[in-house]
Amino acid sequence: MRGKWFLWLLAALIGSALAFPPMIFAAEKKAAEPSAPAKMEEKKAPEKAKAKARSATGELVSADTKTGMMAVKVKDKEMSFTADTKAAKEALGKVKVGDRVTVSYTEKEGKMMASSVKTAKAPAKKAEKKAEKEEKKEGKK
Repeated sequence: MRGKWFLWLLAALIGSALAFPPMIFAAEKKAAEPSAPAKMEEKKAPEKAKAKARSATGELVSADTKTGMMAVKVKDKEMSFTADTKAAKEALGKVKVGDRVTVSYTEKEGKMMASSVKTAKAPAKKAEKKAEKEEKKEGKK
């Protein structure tokens, strides 16, 4: 009688040992993988973020109206843009190389897409400003 109980107990322990590890492994695997809705949220999050509209003002170095490509020298660096809209392509045809322009753009997939191109006023130089101030002072006297 004592032997039968021992055999039943041994069979129950072996059976549970064989049954639980696959269940534990499946639970660990399920916890490691994010659920389907969580995966969808991760993918949608970058798409929801709108691209920030920015602008750059500088000298137009090159322009190609057919492809909509342009290069603008801003301070000490040259920035390349692609006209994103029909209006930007039309405005690109109206400006000349060497003109001072302001380009409104957004970044999409690592490229700068111009939404508008406008001519900008040339900044007055310090020497010119001083001369104008002196002329005004002399004119008042």
